[in-house]
Amino acid sequence: MSDIETTDPVKTSLDSDSIPYQVLARKYRPSTFSGLIGQEVLVRTLTNAFKTGRLAHAFILTGVRGVGKTTTARIIARALNCIGPDGAGEPTTEPCGECEHCKAIAEDRHVDILEMDAASRTGVDDIRELIDGVRYRPTSARYKVYIIDEVHMLSKNAFNALLKTLEEPPEHVKFIFATTEIRKVPVTVLSRCQRFDLRRVDIQTLEGHFLGIVGEEGAKLSLIALHLIARAADGSVRDGLSLLDQAISRAENEVTEEQIRDMLGLADRVQSFDVLEAVMAGDSSGALGMFERMFAKGADPAAIVEDLLEIVHWLTRVKVVPSVLDDSTVPEIERVRGKEIEAKLSMPALSRTWQMLLKGLGEVRLAPSARQAAEMVLVRLAYTATLPTPEEALKSLESDVPSQPATVVQAAPSGGGAGPLARTGTDDAPSPLPAAEPTLNSDPDPRPEPPPLEPPQASGTTKPMPPSFEALLALIDDKREGVLLTNLLDFVHLVSFDLGCIEFRPAKGAPSGLAGQLTDFLNAHTAERWIVTVTQEPGQPTLTEQRAHGQADLEAEAARHPFVKQVLDAFPGAEIKDVGPVETEKD
Repeated sequence: MSDIETTDPVKTSLDSDSIPYQVLARKYRPSTFSGLIGQEVLVRTLTNAFKTGRLAHAFILTGVRGVGKTTTARIIARALNCIGPDGAGEPTTEPCGECEHCKAIAEDRHVDILEMDAASRTGVDDIRELIDGVRYRPTSARYKVYIIDEVHMLSKNAFNALLKTLEEPPEHVKFIFATTEIRKVPVTVLSRCQRFDLRRVDIQTLEGHFLGIVGEEGAKLSLIALHLIARAADGSVRDGLSLLDQAISRAENEVTEEQIRDMLGLADRVQSFDVLEAVMAGDSSGALGMFERMFAKGADPAAIVEDLLEIVHWLTRVKVVPSVLDDSTVPEIERVRGKEIEAKLSMPALSRTWQMLLKGLGEVRLAPSARQAAEMVLVRLAYTATLPTPEEALKSLESDVPSQPATVVQAAPSGGGAGPLARTGTDDAPSPLPAAEPTLNSDPDPRPEPPPLEPPQASGTTKPMPPSFEALLALIDDKREGVLLTNLLDFVHLVSFDLGCIEFRPAKGAPSGLAGQLTDFLNAHTAERWIVTVTQEPGQPTLTEQRAHGQADLEAEAARHPFVKQVLDAFPGAEIKDVGPVETEKD
């Protein structure tokens, strides 16, 4: 492993007792546009504006924390007011750093450069105080510059008070706004400003920037450790420099990859590859054992899941664009293990794993115990890794050789002359084959007479085989499963019903294990094995809803009957409580 080291003396404030120590984020803050990293569009635009003299009266800088918004605002203020070493200079993109204005702005003591934190001064009175000073010319500088940080924190009245001045400011005034929440800034303010979006700085650029700083500081840092810091910075230069400052302070000699992982709570990359390989092979026990060891060493469960997500994304990139393996900046572990694991996995498997990990990451962050949630994510991954994809299931059906995890049911033809229907599925995935038309009865009678149960189709036993959903409900009622019967009446939107296969959408408030309970009941009390699947298709109204609608229609029809209308008129306050069929005498 190559290291980053230098023979230059350590340039820290510890060399002198008279100069207090400065953190790296302040010590290496850029003072010119050329020092800004990762913001080429902004630098090019402002450079051309200064050259042509097309300088806006108001700028708004937006971006995530630590990308250089306030630093850029101060550089613009220096560029506007620099007069050069000889005192005769014009506005320039390369401030000299020697004139009185450059020095005063760098030391935050220039009277004409006013910085305001909108997070602590949000009211209209603060803005009025600022506006009152706008009409006065600068004391010594070329321009009076107002820098307002986190401008989105201003109140609505404060924004309104600023609008007129912002639209037509005096020629000697410039406004520079900075914000991380550009959507919270009123459109009326945005339309009066020249907007610049500062980008997240990519990992390679951060690594190169940190490499130079490590050399200046005379520190030792392994390349992988530097890569981990740049990745953890998440595009923020300030966050990365703070982590780098902390890393250099951890060790007197070389800062290693292990130390950085301990500092950040990251999982070991090799172990993360091992965990993913175990779960994709269906080895849940081995994956849980490795997770336990990583957790014991201090790895954060959410960081482990994030690491697995990153590896799955890398494997997908390798499968789609194999040439990424030739990139010299890619760590060796990712090149070797990535190529090895990618060859064993299909694109559908990688896509399914990505979706499950992404959903699992949210569960880990919200669960009372992040460790337990992460373990359940690994168990689910290991279980689903052995399941066939829908394409594999269809091929198995076509070849009449079903896969082991799938269940195939051959249903007899039902009404309408439909031919045999083969279905496969699991409790949490809808069948890939089309469903037959549902045969739900919409009779409003709250207790319809159940149709007779058909004899067994092929099992040779005396167990019944309900031909319809109503017959199934009658069987459940006969077996005195009252709770299950109530749940089916109130929470099931039936999508399709065939012998051996039921597909429904659960209503809001349905028990979480309703499909499994129904499957267990059917397999225990009928002649065939059943598959009950849950889908997002709309389906039919629940039986309770259908019966309520039917009863309401009957009551409305009865209320229109002349005799009933006379009774209701004769007895004010009377209501129709129930409507039933009229029994007629037989001859």
